[in-house]
Amino acid sequence: MSQNQVYGYAGKILRVDLTNEIITEEVLDEAELRKWVGGVGLGAKYLYDEVPPGVEWDDPENRMIVSCGPLGGTRMAGSGTLSISTKGCLTNGATSTQANGFMGAYMKFSGYDAVIFQGAAKRWVYLYMHDNMAELRDAGDLVGKDTWETEDAVKEELGYSEKGMSVFCIGPAGENLVKFAGVFGDKDHCAGHNGVGAVMGTKKLKAFCAARGDASVAVNSPGQLSKVVKSIWDNIQTTPNGQRIFNWGTGGDYAGGEQRVTAGTLPIKNYTTSLYPESRLMTNQYAREHWQAKWNPCWACRMRHCHLITFTDGPYKGQTVEEPEYELYAAMGPLVGNTDPAEALILANLLTLLGLEGNEAGFLLSMVIELYEKGVLTQENTEGLDLKWGSTKAMRTLLERIANREGGFANMLAEGTLRAAECLGPEAQACGIYAMKGHSPRGHDHRAMWREMFDTATSDIATYESGYLGPAHPDISPLGDRFSPEEVSSHTAKSKGVRQFQDAIGTCIFCNRGALGEGLEAFNAATGWGFTPKEAQDVGFRVANLMRAFNLRHGVSIDLEYPSQRWSSAPSDGPAQGISIDEHWDSMLDIYYKEMGWDRETGRPLPETLTELGLENVIGDLYE
Repeated sequence: MSQNQVYGYAGKILRVDLTNEIITEEVLDEAELRKWVGGVGLGAKYLYDEVPPGVEWDDPENRMIVSCGPLGGTRMAGSGTLSISTKGCLTNGATSTQANGFMGAYMKFSGYDAVIFQGAAKRWVYLYMHDNMAELRDAGDLVGKDTWETEDAVKEELGYSEKGMSVFCIGPAGENLVKFAGVFGDKDHCAGHNGVGAVMGTKKLKAFCAARGDASVAVNSPGQLSKVVKSIWDNIQTTPNGQRIFNWGTGGDYAGGEQRVTAGTLPIKNYTTSLYPESRLMTNQYAREHWQAKWNPCWACRMRHCHLITFTDGPYKGQTVEEPEYELYAAMGPLVGNTDPAEALILANLLTLLGLEGNEAGFLLSMVIELYEKGVLTQENTEGLDLKWGSTKAMRTLLERIANREGGFANMLAEGTLRAAECLGPEAQACGIYAMKGHSPRGHDHRAMWREMFDTATSDIATYESGYLGPAHPDISPLGDRFSPEEVSSHTAKSKGVRQFQDAIGTCIFCNRGALGEGLEAFNAATGWGFTPKEAQDVGFRVANLMRAFNLRHGVSIDLEYPSQRWSSAPSDGPAQGISIDEHWDSMLDIYYKEMGWDRETGRPLPETLTELGLENVIGDLYE
């Protein structure tokens, strides 16, 4: 190791001033790394420090921080994960969103733990990282290309093979500042929440890419890390849920699973029903049984849950698409009333090509379709589109129009579900599914999944924040009654910090099956720091409190920590029929704020909470 290098880290941050096209490097301090670890931790730190109140999401002074973690590029499965932190456009507040693939590993091999993009370029550019060097290159010829075309064009221009480079980019949606545009890479991976693709678009940054190169990551104890990797692998192979994820990913057969149909958590026709007998068609099992599947793993991953699908029959014969994960199946299948699996795959892949985040797209389409079916919208309103449940051809056309902001109707929808509902009037506001902060949730019917609804609506990063795969450490029990207001609110608070730590170390949560457990062991093997479970959770809790402080300083009011009317309504049928969270919401906030150490009236972290987390500098910002 070099004098400045810390085990598990490249030791440098790349700062890219897009306005002046100046690139500089900064050495990372070990004490700061111990405090923030990496990934979302570094993202939160730099976002808070460098984006003051008054800087809007589309201001050149907004930052976009792309970062990996100390496990990035190691033998740990799924350690190619990247994290993007910025001020997003749906909430005009903080966001953190992750994507798997290869970027988190290749960026590390190129010599960088994070990249900070600031300013806005005068021309379209992309960033090329390789061999401890970086350069901005002209992207004029890439403008208008979809995400797959962009990835292929960059690799061809620079002379890299398919796996020799990782490319993340925006499609037409990001170029046109669609407020739910995402950042897509390695063919089937998306960092999508809170319009991060639109932030890239404002900066005229079409893509960033990193070469594989010949470098490797120095870890403190390679032998111990290998033992942990083997233990995780053995666990995956010997547990039913692990085997399901290993074989099929999140898009596996959910027809009989607790988390989907039998629990009432599958989102169907904009929450108008909980019944969907065609669920077996919207699975990876069905896709692989009927068409040709090619394994497409992420960095160091032996899981069999990422594939490309080539149609061998039907109208799309010969076309290759990504194999959707669960949320894309849900969004382009039951949520929009579609029962044709081929059309679901085509729609899901179209979202990727256009650069649109799938959950927001699904809830937006389902709201529009319901309004059309009720006669609130007509073909005159939709500019000629016959938008009925399952009308996949019309949906494809509408998505293309949205991505290009083509026509008044599509341009309005490009603002996202909440803003579209406000434009469309009371009927839309009554049936639209979104958090009042401005973003739609992930792809479940949360009326039977209170923990995720409550977590998402109170989140400070425009998606859920708390860990859901298990307890943070042995003295925290897993959630018992999913309809208990006391248990749900308390568990959300007690689990806070777990997911943030997972996102800080830079691994895929589906490859690391423990809430902290073996992921923490792997982190300690890589760094040699010997963190306890509490120290690890405190890192994540520090991140959560800093993101909260950021939002409060930027005017994101706690008055918005509520679900929309339809989102929290009582289901008309299914396992959760007649049950609603609404009457409990305020009392749940009481419990949650108290256990988080936040002031109930203002939502501000209490001075003693901030002091305990080493965030004394924030006290003056919140209590001046």
